[in-house]
This record gives sequence, C-alpha cells and structure tokens, in this order.
Amino acid sequence: MKITKDTTLAKVLEIKGTEEILSKFQMPCLGCPMAQMEMDTLKLGDICNMYGIDLDKMLKELNENLKVKK
Repeated sequence: MKITKDTTLAKVLEIKGTEEILSKFQMPCLGCPMAQMEMDTLKLGDICNMYGIDLDKMLKELNENLKVKK
C-alpha cells in the first residue's frame, strides 16, 4: 500500500504512527466533530488544499512510516 492524495483520512488513521504525523502537520480534522463523521470520504489531498498543508512533505513522511512498519 502507498498513501496518496486520494487516500482517505480513515484509511490513513488505520496505520499505526500516522496520527502523530498528521498532528505534526496540524491536521485540523483530527479533533473536528464533523470530520469524525466524514473520515471515510475525506481525502488527504482535499484536506491539505483546504488548510494550506504541504501535501508532498506529509505524504513523504506518511509513506516512510509505512516502510518502517513493514
């Protein structure tokens, strides 16, 4: 598996260690009550675009985390 801009927030959060990475990038959806109901449809690329988060940098760290977990 590789995490991309089209990966949903729900899928990312299934992977151990990703919540810390998302927090580092100040992902607002982690504590948002509305996002909790939409995590299956929220895509990383869309979230980063809405909140000005560096998608490429975040994807790099998330995918490096995947390699470590294997």
